[in-house]
Amino acid sequence: MSQYLLSVIIPAYNEERYIYDILERVQAVSLAGDVQKELVVVDDFSKDNTGGEVARFQAAYPNVKLQYVRHEVNKGKGAALRTGIQKASGDFTIIQDADLEYNPEEFNRLLKPVLQGVADVVYGSRFMGDGPHRILFFWHTIGNKFLTFLSNALTNLNLTDMETCYKLFRSNIIKQIDLKENRFGFEPEVTAKISRVPGIRIYEVGIAYYGRTYAEGKKINYKDGFRAIYCILKYNIFSRQKKTVDINK
Repeated sequence: MSQYLLSVIIPAYNEERYIYDILERVQAVSLAGDVQKELVVVDDFSKDNTGGEVARFQAAYPNVKLQYVRHEVNKGKGAALRTGIQKASGDFTIIQDADLEYNPEEFNRLLKPVLQGVADVVYGSRFMGDGPHRILFFWHTIGNKFLTFLSNALTNLNLTDMETCYKLFRSNIIKQIDLKENRFGFEPEVTAKISRVPGIRIYEVGIAYYGRTYAEGKKINYKDGFRAIYCILKYNIFSRQKKTVDINK
């Protein structure tokens, strides 16, 4: 079996409190099928010591393959992900938030359908499976389910968690998607655009969720929810991707 490489894209903005810990957790994960890892940290012009913490990790783990990119201005999570996708050199690409809400030990759950040759894209759902879920915000849950429902109605997918951070792609596919959104609109935009790729195989697996409060650094808010609605309508109805995506490229 040929050795595959997984690119882990970690967008970070003012995450000095958590970034070292999440990098340690990612590097410690042993992946199935002898898949190797590269870490791609995109620092979205943090005003704290995020960059210093990444440098401290690199000094402590010099053998870990890690790219560190810093934006010259703050652009948003979506822009950071675009940068990470461009820099990624792996066969597969997964998104890992810099906080501790998602557990990297679950990478193998998302990798399994791809390694088995049945999936091109895998979403990690916080609303299915038997993993632990921190109990936090009622209206966030309702909002997430509403956004997923609206997205599904227009994409004709039956996802349970469109807004999840954990999305794994075959890199040759995600690199062909023409992404535009700079903030949290990335989630509905990428879902709309991959749903229309001819022949694409999308899977979903259950994951755990260790949510954090705003006092602990959570950044998404109600304005991002309204933007998500706008993006669902825009990218499914009013602004369809014209670029042809070849899943075999």
